[in-house]
Amino acid sequence: MQWSLLRPAGLAPAALVLTTMAASAEGGKSAGPSEFLLVTQIVLLIAVGRGLGEIMQRIGQPSVIGELLAGILLGPSLFGWIWPEAQAAIFPKMPEQKAMLDGIAQVGILLLLLLTGMETDLKLVRKVGKAAIAISIAGILVPFACGFALGEYLPDALLPKPEQRLVASLFMGTALSISSVKIVAVVVREMNFMRRNVGQIIVATAVIDDTIGWIIIAVIFSLASQGTLDIASVAKAVLGTLVFLAISFTVGRRLVFQLIRWANDNLVSAAAVITVILLLMGVMALITHAIGVHTVLGAFVAGILVGESPILTRQIDERLRGLISSFFMPVFFGLAGLSADLSVLRDPTLLMLTALLVVIASVGKFGGAFAGGTVGGLSTRESLALASGMNARGSTEVIIATIGLSIGVLSQNLFTMIVTMAIVTTMAMPPMLRAALAKLPMNKEEKERLEREEFEKRGFVANLERPLLAVDESVTATFASHIVGLIAGMRGLPITVLHIGKRASEQQKDRDADKSHEAVVKKAAETVSAVGDGDSGSIDVVTRARRAELGETITEEARKGFDLLVVGVDKVAAAKDRFDRSIEDIAAKFDGPLAIVAAKGKHLKQPMPDGLNILVPVSGSGVSKRGAEVAVALTQAGSGSLRVIYVATTRDKGAQRGASRGLGQEAGILKDASDLAARYDVDITTTLRVNRSPEAAILREIDTTDVDLVVMGVDRIQADHLSFGGVADAVLRQSKVSVLLVSSGEARQASSEKG
Repeated sequence: MQWSLLRPAGLAPAALVLTTMAASAEGGKSAGPSEFLLVTQIVLLIAVGRGLGEIMQRIGQPSVIGELLAGILLGPSLFGWIWPEAQAAIFPKMPEQKAMLDGIAQVGILLLLLLTGMETDLKLVRKVGKAAIAISIAGILVPFACGFALGEYLPDALLPKPEQRLVASLFMGTALSISSVKIVAVVVREMNFMRRNVGQIIVATAVIDDTIGWIIIAVIFSLASQGTLDIASVAKAVLGTLVFLAISFTVGRRLVFQLIRWANDNLVSAAAVITVILLLMGVMALITHAIGVHTVLGAFVAGILVGESPILTRQIDERLRGLISSFFMPVFFGLAGLSADLSVLRDPTLLMLTALLVVIASVGKFGGAFAGGTVGGLSTRESLALASGMNARGSTEVIIATIGLSIGVLSQNLFTMIVTMAIVTTMAMPPMLRAALAKLPMNKEEKERLEREEFEKRGFVANLERPLLAVDESVTATFASHIVGLIAGMRGLPITVLHIGKRASEQQKDRDADKSHEAVVKKAAETVSAVGDGDSGSIDVVTRARRAELGETITEEARKGFDLLVVGVDKVAAAKDRFDRSIEDIAAKFDGPLAIVAAKGKHLKQPMPDGLNILVPVSGSGVSKRGAEVAVALTQAGSGSLRVIYVATTRDKGAQRGASRGLGQEAGILKDASDLAARYDVDITTTLRVNRSPEAAILREIDTTDVDLVVMGVDRIQADHLSFGGVADAVLRQSKVSVLLVSSGEARQASSEKG
C-alpha cells in the first residue's frame, strides 16, 4: 500500500494496525453504530492530530493547524483517495455512527469557547478600548462587505438553498470578517508581545471582533432557522442577546464569582469547582439557545465571567486546558478536517473560487485592519503588525464554518473552501506578524511598564488572589482590617474575615462587631479607588465565625486555597520570646505566607489612620524584598511616607572593610528598594546604618523619625515554637509603633542574622 505517505509524527504503524483491526472487526457486520469504531476514530484523531500539532509548533505554526491537517489526511482528501475501503470502514457515512463523533465535537465546541472566553482579558479591552473599537469596526466592515458581495455572486450550485442567498451572503461576510482570538493570542504570546502596546491592541481588537462575530452569527442562525427575513424573530434574537449580555456582565458577573467561591469553600468532592463551571457553561448555552441564538455565545460569555473571577483562575485554567487541548481539540478540528474534501479542488472552477476567496478574505481583512489602525492613531509599522495579526482565521473560522454546515447555510463544497481559506490565512499569519513586530521600536513609557509587569510576575503582592483575615474584637483587629483593606482595594481582591475570638453562640450576640470589621475593610478599600485601576476599591467581603477549636477552624479554612493569612488579635507576644498561644496555634495549622499585626502607639487610639508612615528594613534577601513589596503597596494605597533602612552589621568580620570601600553592596540593596518604589511611583527615603545590632539600629530609627508602622519581611525558623528570629522578636517587643511581620510559607534552619 501507499500508506507510507501518511506518516505524521511517526504514527503510521499504529494507525495502520488500528485501520486493519477496524476494517476486520466491522467487516461483514450489519449497519449500525459501533462503539469500537468510535474509539478507533478518537484514537486516530488524537494520535495523528497531536503528532502533527507537535510538528507544526516546532516549525512556528499553531498546533490547531496540525489537528486540522490530521482530519484532512484521514478524510476523503488523502486517506480516502489512497485506500477508500479502509477509510470508509473507519469513518463510515452512517448517520448514527457520525452522530456519536459529532456529539463529542459539539461538546468540544462549547469547551473551546469556554476556554477562549477565559483567556479574554476585559481589562485589556477597556485599557485600549477606544483604539481597539475603532480598529475593530473598520476591520469588520471592509471584509464583511467583501464577503457579502462574494456571497451575492456565488454560483447557485455552491449554495444548499439558493432561495436563501441573503442568509448565505451574510454568513460569508461574517466568516471573512472575524479573526481567531486563540490563534492571535497564541502567536502574540509566543513572541513575548502580549504586553506590548501593539500586542494589547491586536488581542483586544480580536476579542471585540470575536464578540461582534458571535452576535452576528446568532442573528444569522435565527434567520436560517426561520428560512426568511422575519423581523420579529431577528428582533427577538438581537434584543435577547443584548439583554443576556447586559445581565451577564452585571448581575451574572458577581453570581459566577459567588458560585465559584461557594463550590470551593463548601463542596468536598474532587474537582467541585470544575463541575460548577461546566454546569454554568451548559446553563448559559441553553439560555442562548432558548432566545434563538447559538449555544456557543453562552459558552463564550461563561468563559469570560469565569476568567473575570478574582480567585482560582490559574488552577481552573490549568485543569481545563489539559483536557480540552489533549482530547476535545484534536477530535473537533480533526472532524472538521474530515468534513473538508480537498479533492473537489481538482475542479478548476472551485480551485479558482477558493483562491479568490483567500485573496478577498486576506485583502479585505488586511486592508480594513490597516485602515482602522491608521484612523485609530497607530503608526504605519504598528498598523502593519495589526493587519498581519488580524488576518488569522484559525479555530474560530472552522467553528463558524461547522455551524454553517450544520444549519444548512453552507454546502459541502463551500465549507471546504472556507476551511481551506482558514488554513492558508492562519499559516501565513505567524511569519508575517513576526516580521512586522520585529521592526517595532519600544518607547520609554512602554519599556518601564514592561519591566514593572515582569517584576510583578515574580512578586508577592501582585500575585495574591485570596487573603484570609483572622481577628478578634480588639483594636489590633481593627487596625489589621484596615491594612488588609488597603492591600485588597488596590487589586479588587475578595476578603474573608474569620472571627476567632468567640464561639458561634457568643459571636451571634456581637453581630454588629462582625459588620464593623467588614465595614473597616471596605472603607479602607474605597480609599484607594482613585489610585488603582479596573476594579480597585470594589471588593467582596464575607464574614465567618469560629465554630470549633482554633486549630481545627484554621485547618478547615486553610484547605480553601487562601494564599495569605493576616492575623490581628489583642495579645501577640507572650513571655520568654514566645508568641501568644492563639498565634502559635494559627501558625501551626497554616502552611502559607503569614502576616502578624501588632497595633501600638497612636494606632491604639486611631486604628483607621488617614495615612501610614512606614519603615521597612531590608537586607537583600528574598524575604526582606517581600516585606518591601508589602510596604510599597501600603504606601501606594494610601497617603503617607516610606522610609527604607539597611543595617550594615559589624557582626560581619568584613563589615568595617566594606564601610571603607564605600559600602557598595549595601548601596546596591538600597537602590533595589528605590527601584521597586519607583515602579509604583512611590517616593521613599533611604537610610544606611552601621551598627553591631540590627535591632538596635532599627529601634533607634523608630525613635528618631516620625514612622508609625514597621513592616518586616521575616522567615519562619524551624523550632519547637513559632519563631522569626531574634531581630524580629526584639523589634516586635520593644518598638513603640505598630509592627507588621510578613513571613514566608516554609520554615528554614536558623542562621546568623543581618537584619
